[in-house]
Amino acid sequence: MKDFKELLVWQKSHRLTLKVYNKTLNFPKEELYGLTSQVRRACISIPSNISEGCGRNSETELARFFQIAMGSATELEYHLLLAHDLGFLNELDYDELNKELIEIKKMLVAFIKKLKADR
Repeated sequence: MKDFKELLVWQKSHRLTLKVYNKTLNFPKEELYGLTSQVRRACISIPSNISEGCGRNSETELARFFQIAMGSATELEYHLLLAHDLGFLNELDYDELNKELIEIKKMLVAFIKKLKADR
């Protein structure tokens, strides 16, 4: 079992989640149960799956949860683009969040590759 809080990818995804929650506070109220909820759920799924994978007993399970986190990251990437295109996120906020997300995705890919190579 690994301590997820020590993983840089978890730390970055947790910080991104905090930022996403902050940036979605100004989304239209009618989107509270729509896009706002989807963006937040996809984002929170990333560090949640990393932490859950760290609580598992094998590298295979850890890799599986990192792959799920990667799927959530890709889902979030689209949700952020949609929010930007709908005018809910300005260019600066979109670029900042997307840049951090792409970095997290690269870290997840590298971690998954390492876990598969170690098998």
